[in-house]
Amino acid sequence: MSAFTLKDLETIIAARAGAPVEESWTAKLVARGQKKAAQKLGEEAVEAAIAAVSGDRANLTAEAADLIYHLLVVLKIADIPLDDVLAELESRTARSGLEEKASRAGS
Repeated sequence: MSAFTLKDLETIIAARAGAPVEESWTAKLVARGQKKAAQKLGEEAVEAAIAAVSGDRANLTAEAADLIYHLLVVLKIADIPLDDVLAELESRTARSGLEEKASRAGS
């Protein structure tokens, strides 16, 4: 198992976001703004879903990596640290998923 973590990826994205756009896809994506980054996130989500329903494990693995990367770029642009997302997930584990979802239905 790899020791590479989402925190590692977040750190790499933060470093590359400030690089010249000629040298980094991350910098180019950040420079193009949240609308383009969110569009790429959506495209990757669709591609991951298609890979999932087709049963293509290798492609699903690759698309999941793309999806996670683009999500972290979107979070970077929005200035939302991964720790905030992890804290939200942790707070949701205090009760069942059905209870948590029901509590959000009214909001």
